[in-house]
Amino acid sequence: MLIRIVRMTFVPEQVPAFLALFQATKQQIRQQPGCRHLELWQDAETPNIYCTHSHWDDESSLNGYRKSALFGEVWPTTKKLFAAPPLAFSSHIVS
Repeated sequence: MLIRIVRMTFVPEQVPAFLALFQATKQQIRQQPGCRHLELWQDAETPNIYCTHSHWDDESSLNGYRKSALFGEVWPTTKKLFAAPPLAFSSHIVS
């Protein structure tokens, strides 16, 4: 299993637009082949910072989503709302 975290800092005024986009697309993302889990976290101290936390069968599944038409719509729209570049990383559970 591959765990993917994407930390995103939004222009504060753009947070409602991001939340609306996430609500509108989260089920479609969850239905992507190999996606086992998706949730959205909000930073406890900085309310315009959010993280997506997702579980994928493997890197190939994540890459399949990143090549999908859905990602091609969601990611460019999301990027327009950023106040800073995102930070993304993938991990595996060790124990």
